[in-house]
Parts: sequence; C-alpha cells; structure tokens
Amino acid sequence: MKRAALGFVVCLSMVAVCYGADSTRPNVLFIAVDDLRPQLACYGAEQMHSPCFDAFAQRAVLFERAYCMVPTCGASRASLLTGVRPAPARFVSYTARADQDTPQATTLNTHFKHNGYTTISLGKVFHFPDDNRDGWSEKPWRPTASDYHNPEVQEAAIAEHRAKYPERKQVRGMPYEASDDPDETYRDYETASKAIEYLPRFADGKEPFFLGVGFNKPHLPFCAPQRYWDLYDADAIELPANDGPPIDAPNGAVHASGELRAYATIPPTGPVSLETARQLIHGYYACVSFVDAQFGRLMASLDESGLADNTIVVIWGDHGWQLGEHGMWNKHSCFETSMHAPLMVQAPGIAAGRTGSLTEFIDIYPTLCELASLERPTHLEGVSLVPWLRDPSMPGKPFAVGRFQAGDTIRSDGLRYTEYRSKGGAGGLTGRMLYDHVADPHENRNVVDRETYAGDAATLHDDLDRLKGRDTAE
Repeated sequence: MKRAALGFVVCLSMVAVCYGADSTRPNVLFIAVDDLRPQLACYGAEQMHSPCFDAFAQRAVLFERAYCMVPTCGASRASLLTGVRPAPARFVSYTARADQDTPQATTLNTHFKHNGYTTISLGKVFHFPDDNRDGWSEKPWRPTASDYHNPEVQEAAIAEHRAKYPERKQVRGMPYEASDDPDETYRDYETASKAIEYLPRFADGKEPFFLGVGFNKPHLPFCAPQRYWDLYDADAIELPANDGPPIDAPNGAVHASGELRAYATIPPTGPVSLETARQLIHGYYACVSFVDAQFGRLMASLDESGLADNTIVVIWGDHGWQLGEHGMWNKHSCFETSMHAPLMVQAPGIAAGRTGSLTEFIDIYPTLCELASLERPTHLEGVSLVPWLRDPSMPGKPFAVGRFQAGDTIRSDGLRYTEYRSKGGAGGLTGRMLYDHVADPHENRNVVDRETYAGDAATLHDDLDRLKGRDTAE
C-alpha cells in the first residue's frame, strides 16, 4: 500500500496546459464515488489513509463546501447530470431517473456526445445503467464481482438474524466484512481496471472522450480486503459525541436508519451497540481507503497514457453520509452530514487551490461546458465554477439549496435552515430547523424559535422559497 501510494505521488505532476479555440478539445474523466462524505485527509479528516485522493488535491481545486441536491443515490445523480434542481415530484428517491423525471432535459453525457465526444459509462454513473442509454456511445458497463467474499459467514449471520427476528422476511448479509482475498476480486478494482483498458484506445483515437467512472464503495455493505481494515486501529476509532437527536429538532428530521436495518446483526429498531457502531465506522474507513487505492491506479494510468495534460478530471461523492451523528446511519436527511460532499476539479490551465465558496452539484454541468468550450443548454439551473477555479479566493454563491422528501434546506455562509411540509414537501408547513454553524457546527441545537434568530429564519425562508426547485408543471 505504501509503495503504491508513493508511486502515485511521484507519477502525478501538475502540468498546466492552456488550450484555445483552435486547439484540441479537452477530454473529461468524470468520477463518482458512492456515499463518500468528505472523510478524507485532504478535507481535514487526519485519521484517514487517503494518499491518492490527497495527492490529487494537490493538483486540483478542492471545493471545501460543496453540497448535493438530494441526499440519495438516484436523485442526486439525476439532478447533477441534468443540471436541474429537485422538486417535490422530481428527483425524489434513490430510484429516480433523469430520463423519466426530466425527459425534456439534455443530460451531461448526451450533451458531450452531441458535440463529438465518445461517451463511456463504467460502473455506477447514473443509478440505473439504462437511464439515458442513448447518451452513451456504448452500452453502459457494470462490474459483476460480489460484495461478500465469505459466503458461509454471511449465510450463518442471516440464519441467526432470522431466528432472532422471525418477522424479518428479507435480510441481507452483514453490513461489513473483511476478507483475505486480493483487491482483484472486488468490483471497484474491476471498474478501475476497465477504465484503464480504455485509455490506450482513447490515446489512439481522434475524438475527445467523456469517460464516466462510478466507484461503488464506501456504499453498504462495508466490504474490503483485510489490509485496508488494518490501516486503522479499531480501539482508536472515535464514535461521534453527538449520537442523540438535536435539541428541539422537529418530528421527521431524524430518521430511523432504514437502509442499515436491512442487514443481518442490525436490530430492526433502536440504537446499534457500541461495538457495532465502531465496526461500522471501521468498515466505512476501510472502504474509503480501498477506493482511494483504485482511484490512484486510474490516475497513474491516465498520466502514463499521455492523456492527462489535456483531460479535465472531476471527482465527487454523490452525497454525504451519517456515521452515527444524531443517532443516524446512511444519508437521507437535511442535516449537514447528508448534504455535504467532496468535490475536486483538475483542468488544463487551472492551478491547484482550495475554495471555501458554497457550491451546488448542479454547478458541475455548466462548469464542464465552459471548460470544454461547449454551448450551455438553456435548461441548466446552476452556475459555472470556472471563475472560482481560476481564483479560489473569490466570494462564492450566497446559498446552497437542497431537499429530501418532505424537507427543503438552504445553507448560507453560517447557517442552515430547513422547512418540512406535508404531502412530501408540497403541502403546509409542519416543522422548521435553524442551526448556527458558527456557534454550533455539528447542528446540535435547533434555534429556529429563538427570538434572536427570528430575522435570520425569516430571511432564509424567503430565500429558500425563491430558490428551491419547482415542478415542471408549476
């Protein structure tokens, strides 16, 4: 692992190559990582072993405060890849599809294909591989390796769980697993290898490429080779201090971690044990480090191919993830832990840097259009981030807006305000939250009803009402 990390750092050198209207159009390497919150050393998580992501951060622009539009897989990806905001009846669930929810929108990959790019999808880019199938030059590819590598252990855990909870009809395996099997037997290794196979073909081709690569981990179950678990001392893993609901949080703000409940060893209700919580966090960390290594393989191969100098690289996690904060696991909330996600962009002619400007994932589509000198489709609702790529110190957007089911949420520079409404977010007001991120960065006390915050709440209500997505029928 250390040799691989060292080789990656050595081989990655930041080369700034300016291109104009008459030069070769830039390629795009578009990398999604499922359920990756900013749990990386380059984002300040010093306990993490993420050398390849950290090395990339030294040659890219890192967005410290990037926010997804919807904290669930399908909806987040559909919104990002169309550049359209979510709404109560658009981009709602993990099964959301861009081609069904916004059939009038030209997706990001389709737009590049229409402009002469070879567009390839490997791994999980859209949630469903056949979403916007016509926007890819070839049939989207998915890996076939299994998450689990110890089937006997998993079957025993499922049997024991069913015996303990006979009402549970459908039970998955355990939510984590360490195995002595090599990296090559895991699906994200498969995905990285498939992407690496395409690079020589692109190097010999005449068309620019848009290569979408979707890594699956650290999505549940947290399955990774043992050596990645060994990077962390289990006894040193810290549990979140705020493992209970925020003071004065409204009903419906804190969920029951339903996604996690589908796995063996997890009780149907109530908190998980401290031992289980530590194992879950340990497994998440191991999966992040495993994906880090696969990302490193891909980036090293990109450099070796000779394509790196003229390739835009975007890497993003599709949303945040709770690791026990407020007693929650998974995403699926309007809290900062669900909405905040990593985003890094490297582009020819752009120097490395960091920006604390607020950024929305719908900004990625117009950014890539500008970087590739493509006309921007009229339906896009985000703004290009190129000014911040060129000058990370620029003042940023005043707000980042998102939603999940009945909740609409807005993040300003120092506050997060959320409104919950009936009828899936389309009806009357049922609850509100306001968190002061200067005094309370972990969102432990809802201050929306405090008189001193009345003006902030009223202003953010107006801003949210103006900026949140509308259904196409409205």
